[in-house]
Amino acid sequence: MLSCVEYIWLDGTRPSAQLRSKTCVMQSEADPTQDASVLPDWGFDGSSTGQASANSSDVLLKPVRALADPLRGGNSYIVLCETLNQDSSIHTSNTRAALRRMLQEEAHTWQPWVGFEQEYTLFTQAQPYGWPAGSHPGPQGPFYCGVGSGRAYGRAVAEKHLKLCLQANVSIVGINAEVMPSQWEFQVGYRGIDAQDQDLLAMCDHLWLARWLLLRSGEEFGATVSFSAKPLDGDWNGAGTHVNFSTQAMRNSDTGWEKLQAFTKALEKVHQEHLACYGSDLHRRLTGKHETCHMDTFKVGECDRSASIRIPPKVVRNRCGYIEDRRPAADCDPYQVCLRLLQTYQAIA
Repeated sequence: MLSCVEYIWLDGTRPSAQLRSKTCVMQSEADPTQDASVLPDWGFDGSSTGQASANSSDVLLKPVRALADPLRGGNSYIVLCETLNQDSSIHTSNTRAALRRMLQEEAHTWQPWVGFEQEYTLFTQAQPYGWPAGSHPGPQGPFYCGVGSGRAYGRAVAEKHLKLCLQANVSIVGINAEVMPSQWEFQVGYRGIDAQDQDLLAMCDHLWLARWLLLRSGEEFGATVSFSAKPLDGDWNGAGTHVNFSTQAMRNSDTGWEKLQAFTKALEKVHQEHLACYGSDLHRRLTGKHETCHMDTFKVGECDRSASIRIPPKVVRNRCGYIEDRRPAADCDPYQVCLRLLQTYQAIA
């Protein structure tokens, strides 16, 4: 049976990697959604993606996570790949490998869970999507979770994206309009369903595949998707990727609060090191305004959206649960963010 398989990878663009993809038509009998390794390795011209020089330009693609392709349907798949050198060693642009190794060696024993709140902004060329030509819809206030014309801009794109994620079995758990008009958010994480994979690495993979599906959704509506940390200057909210993180010890009612306290103290010690790999243009977003803490300050707050680390109300009541790291930018690499969180947790494990 012939299959269309879309090979997806992260390129060498800096400071933030971009998604690339290309299609292979192949004979396939096995179901790659159960084991992506049944798909063959492939390759690409790394000199055109910032990942190789022209005189040695071949970079390998190794399939690691496959989902049903909701765009083509039928016997088609989207597959996330790691990048490898020709000798099968890890390519320098492959940030997934370090996280994978840490989980394999030790971190999996902590039973870490992660969820992502991905904000993004829609544009038509330089104009935010749906805004009145030459002006703006008015100051922030009515647009967060807004309903109706003049309140919600770009809902068709967000709804299309949700539909595609559900069809592909991406672990999406919700969407909402954000504070800035034409800005939206989707969430990826563990739904609490027995059949769902709880694996932290899987959630990172699903975030990247959800981003790819969002970019493809934008193509259908002539909308450009921006993951800029500060898409517009002025009195407008920036865009982040809030990361909800926990381990079994943090979720345990006997040990949770003590572990939460120890973890946030450990995070404070490496605050600047984390910011260095939490995405680009953080200085434009983490200003102390627009629901952020200034990047030169580290603050833990219970139910506080102006904190670096927010402790949600339910966690405060139950004295166990998870922390919300509000620092990462919208264009952050979830592999790097989660690796930093795990490395920091290792000190108190």
